[in-house]
Amino acid sequence: MATIRDVAKHAGVSVATVSRMINDTGYVHEDTRKKIETAIKELHYTPNEVARSLYKRKSRLTGLLLPDIANPFFPELARGVEDEMQRNEFRIIFGNSDENKAKEKEYLQTFVQNNVVGIISSTNFPDSDMYRKLNIPVVFLDRTADNRPSVYSDGREGGRMAAREIADRGSRRVTVMRGPRHIRPAQDRYEGAVEALGERGIVFNVIQTSSFSFTDAGTWARELFERHPETDGVIASNDIVAAAVLHEALRLGKKVPEDVQIVGFDDIPLSRLLTPSLTTIRQPAYDMGKAAASLLIRLIENEIVDEPTIQMPVTFAERDTTRKAEIEWQK
Repeated sequence: MATIRDVAKHAGVSVATVSRMINDTGYVHEDTRKKIETAIKELHYTPNEVARSLYKRKSRLTGLLLPDIANPFFPELARGVEDEMQRNEFRIIFGNSDENKAKEKEYLQTFVQNNVVGIISSTNFPDSDMYRKLNIPVVFLDRTADNRPSVYSDGREGGRMAAREIADRGSRRVTVMRGPRHIRPAQDRYEGAVEALGERGIVFNVIQTSSFSFTDAGTWARELFERHPETDGVIASNDIVAAAVLHEALRLGKKVPEDVQIVGFDDIPLSRLLTPSLTTIRQPAYDMGKAAASLLIRLIENEIVDEPTIQMPVTFAERDTTRKAEIEWQK
């Protein structure tokens, strides 16, 4: 890998001259500038972003923290963030917290030590003091916290939508998989679903879950059918849990969607590949990531932000784990 000394030697100038041009800290003659640019291109030289930011006191580094990289929803968020950041010539340091508060705190410290100018976080702990004590802009993604800058989808309407659709397709003994209590969007989904089921007079049970991860999804699916074998409709907390419920239902010999209908939440790529394919509530993950990056950049550049919280709409993605709405089913 080429160094700044290699560039200086190739261009026939001093290291200090190369540094002045790269960091824009002094005059460099146009002819000399062209020689240095040619050397950089020919040597494929990339300035060390951390060292450069420390030298200039102006970083182009940002931090991105996700709770579970194994969940396909979060890489889609990350891709939206990365594309928008790259378009604006910012770079990203990435951290995966595994939904662990101690690990999350370590990553935040790493971000600060690397001189990031802002952070995007899909944290499970947005109200924690570790965020309030930061003196750089923070945008919460797929999370909300006391009207602080955030980008998230309309979880309450998503829950209502899932409940309406599953009821309109004939389910009368519904089980709602309630997401983690400490994650506000999860509770929005749950509360929206319960509201809509209540409006229709639908009997429902609740299975409480503690995360959105693959690790325990199978356990919760087994618990559902052991405790509520009469269930004919499931509103899952996310697509991973919905996939586990689908697997368990088929293992028990239940027909989907004839015996039990299932609606997920997120619309991860896996949902289209399952057999039967998963009906779900779609969050615009990529667009959410782009919007979060754009919002953070505006905060970094001290622009006036009239609406620091951005709520995006959700849509119903109808596939094969629900019946057709036009079919009349008996109560």
